[in-house]
Amino acid sequence: MKKILAIAAFAAAVLSANAAEPANNEVEYGRNITDYVSKPKFGGYYIGKYSYSDQDNAHGGTGLSQRLIRLYVDGTILNDFKYRIQVQTNNGSFHMKDVFVEWQKYKFAMVKVGQFKRAFGFENPMNPWDISTGDYSYFTKKLTGDYKGDTWGGGGRDQGIQVQGDFLKIGQDNHNLIHYQVGVWNGEGINKSDADGKRDYIGTIQFQPVKGLMIGAFGWTGEAAGENRDKYAFGVKYDNKEGWSLRGEWGHSHYTSGNDDVWYIVGGMPLNDWFKLSAQYQTYRNGKSWENAQCTYSLIPEFQLHKNLKFQIQYNYNDFRASADKHFNEIWGELYFRF
Repeated sequence: MKKILAIAAFAAAVLSANAAEPANNEVEYGRNITDYVSKPKFGGYYIGKYSYSDQDNAHGGTGLSQRLIRLYVDGTILNDFKYRIQVQTNNGSFHMKDVFVEWQKYKFAMVKVGQFKRAFGFENPMNPWDISTGDYSYFTKKLTGDYKGDTWGGGGRDQGIQVQGDFLKIGQDNHNLIHYQVGVWNGEGINKSDADGKRDYIGTIQFQPVKGLMIGAFGWTGEAAGENRDKYAFGVKYDNKEGWSLRGEWGHSHYTSGNDDVWYIVGGMPLNDWFKLSAQYQTYRNGKSWENAQCTYSLIPEFQLHKNLKFQIQYNYNDFRASADKHFNEIWGELYFRF
């Protein structure tokens, strides 16, 4: 309860400090209002994958598969309320991905309710189209997954309520210096109601000293199945309109039975309008032990022929020190298109 009151007090302070901000397109509310509704926007995208591996007992990899197919609809009501519904299927597994409404009247304090990405890490809220690699990092999978067992089948999502916003404009380009997110989630993971009365409390504070450069700190505390778990992380992210990108994150997880840490760095360099070359290094250490470390080195050429069409090849060299087959290679090929 103290944590919930602290979150509410923080949101109230932000609202009070910015109460003078004028509202745009002020409208009246009422059950008979039918105007001020945008046309629903429908869209979707597909990522197909081919995977080869020379790891023992991998049988050459999984071959061709549907990494994911997503369909979504979003829009606004009364100008201030944004909604989204997004579903996904991959190889026959159909499920709800996102469903939420967000009150966006004040950009310094927007309130989101429903099922959506947890506010932990730079990479987790990113679209698979934009992460520059053929899959999310160990950092994202190990630290932002479903709470019990840190499985990542839900893609870092849970059901909850969140306040987020941007404020304090600086520089000649008038960009926001500070971005924050703070929220309360069920702690059960995607498409599940609360089962034990426990909650996850997650938040981030991010600074943008130069447009496109974000420096962030992330925190998470919660309990499930009688086990306490606390997580924290730090990260840097940079992107510009020419296509250059750099992202790195380090995180730590402390729980009843032990500690883990994980980190990655990925950078991308555009060589021309349609060819970008990225490289990534990542490590996950179960128990913070190098004897249990999983390290992967990746090289990723990407060919984007159109805004809505691209091809990607990824080579991974894996060093799994606790595995019987410690060193093995992978090659992924992925096709992306969207509408």
